[in-house]
Amino acid sequence: MERRLLHLLFTLCMLCLPFLFRGSKMRENLVIFFSKGVLATLIDAYVVGTKRIEYPVRPFPKIFKTNIVYDILFFPLLSVIWVKLSYNDNFWKILLKSLLFSVPMSLGQWYLQKYSKLFKWKKWSPFHTFGSVSFTLFTIRGLVGFIKMLDKFKHNQNVT
Repeated sequence: MERRLLHLLFTLCMLCLPFLFRGSKMRENLVIFFSKGVLATLIDAYVVGTKRIEYPVRPFPKIFKTNIVYDILFFPLLSVIWVKLSYNDNFWKILLKSLLFSVPMSLGQWYLQKYSKLFKWKKWSPFHTFGSVSFTLFTIRGLVGFIKMLDKFKHNQNVT
């Protein structure tokens, strides 16, 4: 069952890829995608290395101790969607929309940890997931804000 869930998640991610990277903000979306992939992989490597979480069923288990489908595809795609949804929002709307992503993610991981072999939590809880998802969402959103400032600065330099 776990392998089927991973294949389903991988397939859904691959189907979403072409739709999320269209339009005028493609460069920005690619920066978000790859930055979140790096950030998620680093955090997950630390968490797995300190034996807080274990992934008994994962792709390429002889090569990776983390689940690369989550780190390199799923979480980055969710971040691209989240940034698209919150791109022009103020702080309070961004905070509310982050809850719409981090709370279901925490509950979903708790459910999968309890009823599947995808996760094995040792020193981890839904609150840790909530905190790490929120942290990475806001870190990536901060990066997008920084890119927007650089673009505005560059545009102002070209106008004068």
